Amino acid sequence: MGLTFFDKARDLANVLEETQKDNIHEAARLVAEGIMNGGILQAFGSGHSYAAAIEICGRAGGLIPSKVIFDPAGGMYESIEGVGKLLTHRMQAKKNDIFFLISNSGRNPMSIELAEWVKNSGNKLVVVTALDASKASTSRHSSGKLLYEFGDVVLDNKSEFGDAALELPGLEGKVCGTSSFSAVLLLQQVIYEAVQMMIEKGYTPPVYRSANIDGGYEYNFALEDVYADRIFHY
Repeated sequence: MGLTFFDKARDLANVLEETQKDNIHEAARLVAEGIMNGGILQAFGSGHSYAAAIEICGRAGGLIPSKVIFDPAGGMYESIEGVGKLLTHRMQAKKNDIFFLISNSGRNPMSIELAEWVKNSGNKLVVVTALDASKASTSRHSSGKLLYEFGDVVLDNKSEFGDAALELPGLEGKVCGTSSFSAVLLLQQVIYEAVQMMIEKGYTPPVYRSANIDGGYEYNFALEDVYADRIFHY
């Protein structure tokens, strides 16, 4: 049997690089400007999209002024209207903070309500979603809106409707979702370009070092102290 998902991943990577480069660059610009002006990066993903949120928060090679917006229910109530509004009471948006909201379908009330709150707070919002699949969906929120409609920048992960992408003989339906893989590519490229922009402007980017490298803990702790009141609390 061939390495089918590897083939799919290579094709998808090429599509993302070609179609999303301008959106990636704009998202990176927002991140760079936000960080240089004292803001932090905040990311949210409900359910499996949580994996994409932690990809750009609190990890080696990522920005220290970053924080995951944590859903205590792990996405269990993402389709229930009003739950997102409750979560915003534990959130904080300050000037120059940049928000990333990640949802493959973009149809559930939770992420939509968080997006409304972000925009009402006057902050910039980057949305990661499967744009064509989302547009083909019906919103589960009473406003009728979908998540992508709130984004200052939309990163299209180019996933298929239902996410799973590969067919196997003898199986009804498909296997192997691509949204996590594509989100990693999109978001890591955003961070790379944002850090590059900061360097070019003479600003030293606050980037995590691996705790498994000698001196990593000490380096990280010193910079975390600068942002502690923002990145370790709701």
